[in-house]
Amino acid sequence: MIFSNILYLIIVTTLLYLIGIIGLILNRKNILIIIMSLEIMLLAINLNFITFSIYLDDLLGQMFVLYILTVAATESSIGLAILVVFFRIKKTILIEDILTIKS
Repeated sequence: MIFSNILYLIIVTTLLYLIGIIGLILNRKNILIIIMSLEIMLLAINLNFITFSIYLDDLLGQMFVLYILTVAATESSIGLAILVVFFRIKKTILIEDILTIKS
């Protein structure tokens, strides 16, 4: 019985991860969608860690999830702050314009 519940959660995490990958592959112009796709992928991995942590009755996976969430939150906040400053200067956030910048 518990194996079928874990199977459902693994299917959900796999689908979430695939949605994140599809978001990265299909949209290469908008950096906000790229950041959201990365966050979806990280949350799918976290859900997978929590699932196996509960299944194996081990707290290590849950502690690792807290670490990943902390790193993902700081990555998003720093990335969005850089993006806001870039938008104020260049009035665009397209990837093509960011890649053509020279120091």
